[in-house]
Amino acid sequence: MAQYDDTLTRVEDYFDRTATKTWERLTSDAPVSKIRETVRAGRDRMREVMLSQLPADLTGQRVLDAGCGAGQMTIELARRGAQVTAVDISPSLVEIAQKRLPRDYTDQVEFAAGDMLCETRGTFDHVLAMDSLIYYEAHDIGDILAKLSPRVGSSVVFTVAPRTPFLMTFWGLGKLFPRSDRSPTMIPHAPARLARAATTAGATGTLREVERITSGFYISTAMEFAT
Repeated sequence: MAQYDDTLTRVEDYFDRTATKTWERLTSDAPVSKIRETVRAGRDRMREVMLSQLPADLTGQRVLDAGCGAGQMTIELARRGAQVTAVDISPSLVEIAQKRLPRDYTDQVEFAAGDMLCETRGTFDHVLAMDSLIYYEAHDIGDILAKLSPRVGSSVVFTVAPRTPFLMTFWGLGKLFPRSDRSPTMIPHAPARLARAATTAGATGTLREVERITSGFYISTAMEFAT
């Protein structure tokens, strides 16, 4: 998974070098621009959609928050009673998430900076990956699902950028710039292509589209891979 590793490194560098402060503000109650307000609203709605795919009571279940960011999803999972492993490639974001976690939930959450695919983290009932796979090619996502599926008892719920005309144009323009001079670019995907990639990679399960959220500049599709 050489391409996966290359993308992982670029994403880590981007967030720790340039995006941490922006992300910290976006995921707080601090005032932001009108454009970022739409992104914040879209992410809030997407979090609700993803959580709706899991039981309301997660007591006794292990959940991997893959790409936990500043910890908003982590807190909601802990509120439902889950034992949460919250992982992010950015140590800076993990530190923010740790500071924001209410003390009542500290015994339920284990934080870690690093690769969400690390096998030493064990097995899970569910995996949530909100906006953490959006920079990867279809074959990489297929490989990720293949690696996770034997370790997940129920489902992997994740988001991707949909193949809309707007996002395809944005993606095409982004490819005109040298990779070293731009942030990681979202790669739009069609559900059928992702399903084929998962099958080719050997992932055992069923992939379906849950819901697409469009809120200003935030456009994302929730997917569920039932194992």
